[in-house]
Amino acid sequence: MLPGVYRSSMKNGAIYYRASITFRGKHISLGSYFDEIDANNAYLLAGRLFEDNSSIKIDAYPKECPLSFHKWVVLINFRDNLIYFKNPIYIKKRFFLYYLDQNTCLRFDAEDLFYYAHHKIMKRGGHLFVSDYGMQVNILSRYGIKNYAVAGRDYYFANGDDHDYSYHNILIVNPYHGVVMLQAKGVSCYIAKIHINGDYLIGRYSTETEAAIAYNKAALILRNKGLNKNFPQNYIEGLNEITYASIFQKLRISKKLIAYADSIKND
Repeated sequence: MLPGVYRSSMKNGAIYYRASITFRGKHISLGSYFDEIDANNAYLLAGRLFEDNSSIKIDAYPKECPLSFHKWVVLINFRDNLIYFKNPIYIKKRFFLYYLDQNTCLRFDAEDLFYYAHHKIMKRGGHLFVSDYGMQVNILSRYGIKNYAVAGRDYYFANGDDHDYSYHNILIVNPYHGVVMLQAKGVSCYIAKIHINGDYLIGRYSTETEAAIAYNKAALILRNKGLNKNFPQNYIEGLNEITYASIFQKLRISKKLIAYADSIKND
């Protein structure tokens, strides 16, 4: 066999070839190939990367390469930083880069390195997820952003770069379900809405806490009237039960929504 190549077979008896290399005592699998020469080329290229004095960068990935781009990133990071990760991570001084593909590079704070070293990021429907305890978890949840949040309305990227997931770069505008902040002439107003068959206005409130509690109140009224829908609950941190109950009692709900709730009970 050619150097760095191992012959193997599938369950149906078909032959394929595995390539691997050892660097600084770490045995690294490079991939599987149907051709022995391709597997050997992967081994030889990996050797050149490790022998190089770091002049070959990640963005120099060749068009026709026996190594996957994922593996290319892993090897270059190991060469430059002497830390091996299975995920396509490249460490910088105070942050790290995570490469989804050649054209998509995400930036994270160094404190998240351990997490993403063990959680592979996947992209589906424009959303970024990791698999955590068998569940798909949106990476925005690490910043306190809800799944229903809309970029540019409920949160935004301070520097305009939606690939920069540094904590200081993600600013949350609307942390509560059903609450949207509006500003007019420098004055903020918080609108609460609830989705039934379309959006129903609950009311306009001077604080986001009042709007969030108003949403909870509207959801409770609708459930008590017989609407069988699982509305999410807004949790208000730093508010004791007595204060919450006082605000809850005083808040007014739109007459149109109350009329809709009454129609449910009458039906």
